[in-house]
Amino acid sequence: MFAIGEASKRSGVAIETIRYYEREGIVAKPARGDNGRRAYSEKEIGHLRFIKRCRDLGFTIKDAQALLSLGEQQDENCKIAHDMSKAHLESVREKIESLRQLEKALEELMGNCESGNVQCPLLESLHAD
Repeated sequence: MFAIGEASKRSGVAIETIRYYEREGIVAKPARGDNGRRAYSEKEIGHLRFIKRCRDLGFTIKDAQALLSLGEQQDENCKIAHDMSKAHLESVREKIESLRQLEKALEELMGNCESGNVQCPLLESLHAD
């Protein structure tokens, strides 16, 4: 059993984030030791690490929690996890495309500024209706 500081180190999840996850029911609250402090098992630390990995991949907390609840190595669960990941990947690809469009627009606006225009096209376009 490990104190919250050690659970934080082992999982890579900040202490305040662990407390938030517990308050919001994202992970189960751990047992308390005789001293009244949280005592985390390896399994609970594994759950924290799992949630962190999901968040690192851009999954929402709700999706990470759903994936955690699926368990391991069951065909139906694997299909659900695959479908969730596929939908997330599509969303990521859409965001990348939007960012590419944004990048192109910013480059164009900045290029106008570099051409020596007296009026700033960048500011004008931001003020436009």
